[in-house]
Amino acid sequence: MSGAAPVLLCDDRDGVRTLTLNRPRRKNAIDAELWAALRDALTDAGRDRDVRALVVTGAGGAFCSGADISGGVSGVHPLYRMRTLSEVALALHELPVPTIAKVTGVAVGAGWNLALGCDLVVATPEARFSQIFARRGLSLDLGGSWLLPKLVGLQQAKRLALLAETISAEEARALGLVTWVVAADEVDSFVDGLGARLVVGAPVALAQTKALLNEGADRTLRDALANEARAQGVNFATADVSEAFTAFAEKREPSFDGRWSVVGTGTGPETTDSAAPGAPSVRRP
Repeated sequence: MSGAAPVLLCDDRDGVRTLTLNRPRRKNAIDAELWAALRDALTDAGRDRDVRALVVTGAGGAFCSGADISGGVSGVHPLYRMRTLSEVALALHELPVPTIAKVTGVAVGAGWNLALGCDLVVATPEARFSQIFARRGLSLDLGGSWLLPKLVGLQQAKRLALLAETISAEEARALGLVTWVVAADEVDSFVDGLGARLVVGAPVALAQTKALLNEGADRTLRDALANEARAQGVNFATADVSEAFTAFAEKREPSFDGRWSVVGTGTGPETTDSAAPGAPSVRRP
């Protein structure tokens, strides 16, 4: 007799890892088991160099109806329960690869904030969104209090959080909370194509860019410039830079793999990148 189906499905295909919340009878409401599985899966994805992009979605025509409160208040102290939620939010935010939320059906409460924690959000026209917490006597969690004001501004964030309205995919897109709205019969191929485009990008450069954008929202221009200089130094130490120059000269698409490639001059601490034939020389600052 087979056991119960896993609450989180993991599929790897051509550098894209897809995590599917798999509690369709509960519209993928997240219980303690699924929170822990999400945390572990996101941590594993961050450590796996074969993963170049990550998709988060839900089974059975829904994305996620939020945290599962069907069992009422448990005997576990809320601080311990919230610790796992915080670990999920941080793991998703700090994941070094680009992330895509594929949203069909409902995305409410923590489920919506799980989608907002991804770098890009693709929704079908039927998708519906709500910061439902106020209707449950709760306040925002899973990073919603940080994400919403950054994405829509303070006033709209207060509207969504205090009124707990349900909004359509088109309104969410107009507010900047959804990147694309795609027909249900096209969403799978659209997300597959998006993942394929991200996979061929330079992995180190994409990771640096994602971190710069995430960090830049809270930094001064001086801080941002210092971080950009640091990030470019990391990028110049990969083979991807010279590969890009070579591909440009040869009029072809580059093939990026993120390999570390620093060639010393042998005359001192200063190093230069080895330039491919026809590529401009690159010196570190």
